[in-house]
Amino acid sequence: MGIKERKERHKEDLKQKILDAAKSLFMKHGYEATSIRKIAAEIEFSPTTIYLYYKDKNDVLYALHREGFKMLSARFSALTTVDDPFERLKAMGRTYIKFALEHRDFYELMFVMKEPLQFLNNQCVSVDWEEGKQSFEYLMDTITDCQKYGYFADQNPELFSMFVWSTVHGFCTLSLHGHFDHIVENNHIEYESNDLLTLSINNFFGLMDKLK
Repeated sequence: MGIKERKERHKEDLKQKILDAAKSLFMKHGYEATSIRKIAAEIEFSPTTIYLYYKDKNDVLYALHREGFKMLSARFSALTTVDDPFERLKAMGRTYIKFALEHRDFYELMFVMKEPLQFLNNQCVSVDWEEGKQSFEYLMDTITDCQKYGYFADQNPELFSMFVWSTVHGFCTLSLHGHFDHIVENNHIEYESNDLLTLSINNFFGLMDKLK
């Protein structure tokens, strides 16, 4: 390996080390408590070193944002072996919810916080957002496959994919922020499950099954 290749590998290794430290701090303490200075202290470098590789904290958050979508895409990719497209769609919904519950901070970063998208729009105009596109394309391809089996035949696949995603996202966000529990407790709603989130997603896909 030549000098140029070694320098490039060192650069990539250090960027990953910074990102791993930021991920650890972010998962433990959240966005507000994670600073460039704390990331630098975690890897025993000066804050100046961080700025050689990332413009600011939002740049680091955007890199983590991309990491989160890679994690989600890998889970969706594992479902491509499910032949029945409607069963695959339901599996994607359950997978999405499980990801949200297991990786709450990542989920907030990917789908709730505005800072990563602001960085993308302001600083990465020429960059194709491949990670986010790939996750949505898994969903859209599955919707298209469902249409071949007679489901949602009169629906625009892009718009219907947005509808499915935004509905499941709404379930996740309401649950993560305690709104489900608040509504249930204050309106004395009774339901036959200890898991309102699971009940909601099952009812949603039950209704979708009738659209065939």
